[in-house]
Amino acid sequence: MAAPMELSCWGGDWGLPSLHPESLTVMAYAKFSGAPLTVNTINNSWRAPKGDVPVLISEDIVISQPAKILNFLRKQKYNADYELSAKQGADTLAYIALLEEKLLPALLHTFWVEAENYSSVTKPWFASRIAFPQSLYLPGKMSREALNRILLTRGGPPLYSLAEVEAQIYRDAKECLNLLSKRLGTSQFFFGDMPTTLDAFVFGFLAPIYKVCFPRVQLQEHLKQLPNLCRFCDDILTCYFRLTVSDPALIISLQMDDNLRKSPQHPPRKLTTLKLAAGGEASSSLNRLSP
Repeated sequence: MAAPMELSCWGGDWGLPSLHPESLTVMAYAKFSGAPLTVNTINNSWRAPKGDVPVLISEDIVISQPAKILNFLRKQKYNADYELSAKQGADTLAYIALLEEKLLPALLHTFWVEAENYSSVTKPWFASRIAFPQSLYLPGKMSREALNRILLTRGGPPLYSLAEVEAQIYRDAKECLNLLSKRLGTSQFFFGDMPTTLDAFVFGFLAPIYKVCFPRVQLQEHLKQLPNLCRFCDDILTCYFRLTVSDPALIISLQMDDNLRKSPQHPPRKLTTLKLAAGGEASSSLNRLSP
């Protein structure tokens, strides 16, 4: 009997199972490969082993970083890539490297560095899900780490000012999106009719850009001009993540209903079925930003 596997990750909103790209990547791969993960949404990353998310725990084994988690799942015979050729495997590695080099800096900037997005969306969203007093400083720490990561990889000559770095990373990101759109074409997934590791990584990077409602949306606007990539995200959300419960009030309500059903003093009560709206998004009550 296989050992139970638990994944700790940041939660979701706007119809996404998680807002965290790395967490989304692992969750999507688990769905594609049929890996039976128990997903635990954490509200304080310092409670996770080593402070990293996502984290996979199986008995006494603790693994962080998406690539290492996916390798572990493959060793447990949950392999979404078993039909790929050697060339397709090489292409997978090349495109993942492209995502991390060209798209990730702009994704980090959109969430954590762009001032209006950070102050009105990212900071309040994460702070509302982190216990006090960590909520006072952890979002700021994550923002500084994102900026340092961008400058470390893209801040050298000939780009010296932050404005120059920002302009370049968005040019690179848009070019990357164009390449992904051309590669996907009219196919459902990047290597045919079945999703693989590459689809999990692309979904993990694109879905937050596509779905989160930011005031500054230049990358989102470009993505929405590429309808095949938008359809790719919507199809995965619809087929593999039919409903993501992210509203705290709804979660409490469902928990109360569950407690009532278990109580001998109360008869069973029918729960209202929640359905996704067209396009794979949950209803507006699920998608609002918690105060």
